[in-house]
Amino acid sequence: MSAVLGMDTSNYRSSLAAVSPEGEILLNCRELLPVEPGKRGLRQSDALYLHLKQMKAMDGILREALRGRKIAAVAASTAPRSRADSYMPVFEAGETLGRLVAASLGVPFFPTSHQQGHLRAACYGTALERETDFLALHLSGGTTDLLAVRGTEVTPLGSSLDLHVGQLVDRVGVAMGLPFPAGPELERLAERGRSRAMLGCSMADGDLSCHFSGAETKALSWICAGTLSREDTAREVYDLMARTITRMLMAGRRAAGLDKALLCGGVASSALFRGMLEERLSRAGGVPEVCFGDPELSGDNAVGVALIGADEYRKNRGGSHVCSRS
Repeated sequence: MSAVLGMDTSNYRSSLAAVSPEGEILLNCRELLPVEPGKRGLRQSDALYLHLKQMKAMDGILREALRGRKIAAVAASTAPRSRADSYMPVFEAGETLGRLVAASLGVPFFPTSHQQGHLRAACYGTALERETDFLALHLSGGTTDLLAVRGTEVTPLGSSLDLHVGQLVDRVGVAMGLPFPAGPELERLAERGRSRAMLGCSMADGDLSCHFSGAETKALSWICAGTLSREDTAREVYDLMARTITRMLMAGRRAAGLDKALLCGGVASSALFRGMLEERLSRAGGVPEVCFGDPELSGDNAVGVALIGADEYRKNRGGSHVCSRS
């Protein structure tokens, strides 16, 4: 028996995963990078060191998960996106470890991107797993990317032109004294709050793109002045995200002519956000059919990276998989 190893070292998590060559998930090990209270992230050099430390600590877990199996291939995310100009030092950790493991074992190494891994993991086990053409929205601390996926081609349609959606969540949350990343705690506050749509949508490019910096400024002013409760402030943020993403999905359908959409990324794993978005989509016309990935596979993880490695491994042995995005 064999396994394909996947590594992802993002701004938020160290992730190690293993899948069978046929795509069965054997291991999904993830560890948040520790951030000091009041901070909104880490310096790249500090994150790089922490990734190496945390990946080393996962050795025992990996050995147990792969007992009786041999590593047949290794994959790692080497950049945020699949573009020549996409680079972030933190991904050097996973790529370096992945290439060393592959070289020492004499097995193939498959590079991919963090975003490709998100798409592959999110479509796992869903109705879109066997689809080749669909819209995708990657919503996280570093992306608010609206994409047209056609086969192995991923075409950008729009994005945030300032803050990304996850940055808005984290900055508002940290200003309230919540730990970074602030999504889970801000969501709990928002569940108890009420919204009156006091944060206006700021759209661009025919609703394909958006702005969130103005919303951040207004939300921070509420926090500083104490004019709105923490719960209601959090709810306003989630309401704004649902309204904005609805408009981007509608615009994406018009622009690309695609009737199905996949939502992935850490923000898309929020049950509250999913519910609010689905409610808005049910009332809107001309929107695509939306598919959410498993919440466990929607945030940062190496499962999608490992699955891409398995897709490529099978392809080299004469097999294929329609959802490969490498």
